[in-house]
Amino acid sequence: MSAPISDNADFAAAWDEPQASALSQDEIARLTDDIVAALKTVFDPEIPVDVYELGLIYKVDLSDDRDVDIEMTLTAPGCPVAGEMPGWIEDAVAKVEGVKSAKANLVFDPPWDPSRMSDEAKLQLNMF
Repeated sequence: MSAPISDNADFAAAWDEPQASALSQDEIARLTDDIVAALKTVFDPEIPVDVYELGLIYKVDLSDDRDVDIEMTLTAPGCPVAGEMPGWIEDAVAKVEGVKSAKANLVFDPPWDPSRMSDEAKLQLNMF
């Protein structure tokens, strides 16, 4: 009987290696910058600050296939544009060169509060 594959030194070394991304670090950096720039074009209609600086974007995942999944929230669950804002986010990010698709998902945990705003947003809103 042969030894289990997990005892094989080549298998063990390959198992512990980080998986290589299909995207180069330069491409990931460019896409990240462009996605952030796209997010900064979407504004909360009730607050004159973009959704990125407001801290409404909780997570952005870029897959090797160039699909972008976004977790976002709203300033309040009863926000009048709750049904529309995810679409605005998806449209903006989908226009980034190199992005295959964009999907925005609303989450409310943790709830948004003003501490999530960037200093730039606080300055724009005179909250210092």
